[in-house]
Amino acid sequence: MFGKMKTDLEKTFVELQEQGLFKKERIIVTPQGAKIKVSTGDEVLNFCANNYLGLSNHPDVVQAAQKTMEK
Repeated sequence: MFGKMKTDLEKTFVELQEQGLFKKERIIVTPQGAKIKVSTGDEVLNFCANNYLGLSNHPDVVQAAQKTMEK
């Protein structure tokens, strides 16, 4: 059963690549903010929905998280 599904998925994957519809994920190599750098060295605008304000790297948020983990 999985063999056929795997074959079908691999075929679909190849078709998406050939059609230019496959999106590779960018690897973020800097702290998240409005502008970020990705592993290719490019600087891009960050519209990431889960950190669009860049608060995950804010010192107060990091400190609060560390204190919480210590409890």
